[in-house]
Amino acid sequence: MSSTFTTHSPITREDRHQFPNTSAEDVVELVAKAKIATTAWQALGVAGRGEVLLAWCSLITKRIDELGALISEETGKPISDATLEATLAVAHLAWAAKNAKRVLRTQVRPSGLLMFNMKATVERSPLGVVGVIGPWNYPIFTPMGSIAYALAAGNTVVFKPSEYAPGVGTWLSNSFAEVAPFSNIFTAVTGLPETGKALTESSVNKIAFTGSTRTAKKVAASCAERMIPVVLECGGKDPVIIAGDADIDQAAEFVLWSAMSNAGQTCIGAERVYVVDSVADQFINKIVAMAKELKPGINYGPATMPSQLNVIQSHLNDAAAKGAKFALGGVDSVQAPYTMPTIMLDVPEDSTAITEETFGPTLTINRVSNIDEAITLANASSYGLSASVWSKRSGNRIASKLQCGMVSVNSVISFAAIASLPFGGIKDSGYGRIHGPEGLLEFTYARTVVSTRFNIPLVFTTFKRTAFADKVIKTLTKSLHSKVVG
Repeated sequence: MSSTFTTHSPITREDRHQFPNTSAEDVVELVAKAKIATTAWQALGVAGRGEVLLAWCSLITKRIDELGALISEETGKPISDATLEATLAVAHLAWAAKNAKRVLRTQVRPSGLLMFNMKATVERSPLGVVGVIGPWNYPIFTPMGSIAYALAAGNTVVFKPSEYAPGVGTWLSNSFAEVAPFSNIFTAVTGLPETGKALTESSVNKIAFTGSTRTAKKVAASCAERMIPVVLECGGKDPVIIAGDADIDQAAEFVLWSAMSNAGQTCIGAERVYVVDSVADQFINKIVAMAKELKPGINYGPATMPSQLNVIQSHLNDAAAKGAKFALGGVDSVQAPYTMPTIMLDVPEDSTAITEETFGPTLTINRVSNIDEAITLANASSYGLSASVWSKRSGNRIASKLQCGMVSVNSVISFAAIASLPFGGIKDSGYGRIHGPEGLLEFTYARTVVSTRFNIPLVFTTFKRTAFADKVIKTLTKSLHSKVVG
């Protein structure tokens, strides 16, 4: 295969930069070096690793404008959005560094009456080398949710950034090297999809993958051959429920941003809205009016991956063929490299614009007679990543009935900005969690340690166990468990 590949401007498609197209052999070598580095990285302890990560956090913060410009260059998103993404990533890095000691401390568990002379503990131990495969839509925020937490937990990391944003991955690796106490703790390996495949087939101890469900299944299957655990963050078809008591002005403003910021290339962005009849006209009129003011190239960027335009076009065509009405835009909304803001009404539930991830600045809005119907339709998806609920009185009750990993009530995407909360989905949206305590635990394994505090006359774990010992066991068991407690 070619030793290099070329990136392109997502706006002009002109050639930009060349990066190494790392071979499988080189990936294996890098992982081997990372595996050697785990011993010294773990020896630093949680506090020592935290100091390194906070130094990295400080360095990134000081260069936030430089990083934002690079993210904007590679993805095409506005500088403001790129900088916001970088700041959120920094917040997660800092949280992981500061909270790892508390979350990963050894726990003492009750040993029970029969084993009262034993001390029962659970330790959290790092896995070793974590391979992280990142996406192109949020090239620092999304992978940092794995990188920061894996490093804080004591693992070394080999990061394969998207071939559409290799510069961001390289920048992260180079900046970390400036504060690292030694090499091979965190390295980036650039390349085309075959490089990512090689990482999944290497001797890593876990893979954290972000991407399509189709590719995630291949990653999981590859890792299963070697019993390597995975955390998968895949796509979504995230619903929004608008109740009759919602703040319509705020809902319309926030849902529009959720659906169309970053050109709709957000896995946790709004894609389908279910609004009760009593406020449907008001909501539709408000959101359409605001959407008309959006300007591609100013408010949001182009499709970072050109082939995504074909997916968007196919969804618009399918919706139109099945009778959907266009409140804004139409089947001609795709105007490469951009997609014009598009809002569809009365979209059949079997349309691909409802069933499959569109990943563009489009939104479907369907009316429902009541909230129960909205919940049923929201849950009728093969995806289960996130959702947004708008109601002044019943938001939490509605949220508790949704089949997804994350819900924002009277807000959008708010959970992504709160570092203490787990991030992830169910069903075709993947499994495992990043962020928060769960994100730290995700990159460790539990080790149970039971030690004898003092000896007792009754010994159970021996061939010399006496009849008296058996009697004691039965007596204690009956006294503890024979009564049914309602």
